[in-house]
Amino acid sequence: MAELDGPRLEPRSGAARQLVVFLHGYGADGNDLIDIGRAWQGLMPHAAFVSPHAPEPCGQAPTGRQWFPLTFRDPNERWTGVNKAAPVLERFLDAELKRRNLPPSALALVGFSQGTMMALHVGLRRAVALERFLDAELKRRNLPPSALALVGFSQGTMMALHVGLRRAVAPVAIVGYSGLLAVPPDANAEKFAAEITSRPPVLLVHGDQDDLIPAQALFHAASGLASLGVPVEWHLSAGIGHGIDQEGLRHGGEFLARRLAGVR
Repeated sequence: MAELDGPRLEPRSGAARQLVVFLHGYGADGNDLIDIGRAWQGLMPHAAFVSPHAPEPCGQAPTGRQWFPLTFRDPNERWTGVNKAAPVLERFLDAELKRRNLPPSALALVGFSQGTMMALHVGLRRAVALERFLDAELKRRNLPPSALALVGFSQGTMMALHVGLRRAVAPVAIVGYSGLLAVPPDANAEKFAAEITSRPPVLLVHGDQDDLIPAQALFHAASGLASLGVPVEWHLSAGIGHGIDQEGLRHGGEFLARRLAGVR
């Protein structure tokens, strides 16, 4: 699968202290969302913005891109799709943070439609806390991840094994527009919950007239996230279909600005 790239915006003020990554919807490309970054620069003057093009040409829109195919005939296609596309997105996020010399805690994800599925799937599986400490110590010593060894005792052994076998990084926040939480059709609740390695705050925004992904998807996602212990807020945009209105943009921008305010 091809490596990702897309349009970028530099911070309005000085070097980047935060990184906001937009994940576009099915049939679009990175250019579709990057202008939101321009609209949000006043709220987040120290943030860099990037909007990568999804890895595959879109089967239904030849000039657009897709994170994964959608036929709406296979009940497994969303779950299979997010899992297939996750590794290339993870590599891109890691590379962008490294390029900006930013810690994992400086990352925020913003998705639209299929991009929201990707933001929630990847963002909830990037670990926090001990991960951040380990990353900070490696950076302080100017050492690569391969130079790390973990030694645990008792409960610390449990932590060393759990974290050591799942090394990853977590976003500071996720904003999802007009999407859903992808789960396997025959999901085992305990097994699914065990996959969730991070619990960043999430904002979901949806149009109440969306006929492509009905607004009920917002409530299913919010309920599912809450059951996993993920802090979630939501906003329903009155009279809006499968798109983003100014009120939804305002909610998303202010939500991110609050979360990123502590990232210095």
